Amino acid sequence: MQQKHFAALCIAVTVFFSACSRKTIPEDPGRPTVTYNGKTLEDNNSPAAAKPVVKRTVIKRTTALPVPKVIMVNDKVAKKNIDGRLYYDVEGHRYWRNYNDGKYYLYSRAMYSDSAFKPH
Repeated sequence: MQQKHFAALCIAVTVFFSACSRKTIPEDPGRPTVTYNGKTLEDNNSPAAAKPVVKRTVIKRTTALPVPKVIMVNDKVAKKNIDGRLYYDVEGHRYWRNYNDGKYYLYSRAMYSDSAFKPH
């Protein structure tokens, strides 16, 4: 009697696991069929049956341009600070005018104590 229960339990477990297998999931009828060299992917003779061919887009990264230390800017397009100093912003970098040579230099802390960056 116990052998019958054990056999019935084994059969039930086998049926349960075979029913949950991915191979027994019915195919969606609305799904388009993918072909490779005239054969469908469901065909086992096709080399693409294991892995479908996926086209990937390649995204090229842009390299950041080096930031120049000195630029020449017309004073009409530059802005004035509260102190009267002229500055110009380029792509998130601020340049301050040197009143001795008229060029705009990339910001540094030394500009506050340097008399060349203060208006005359």
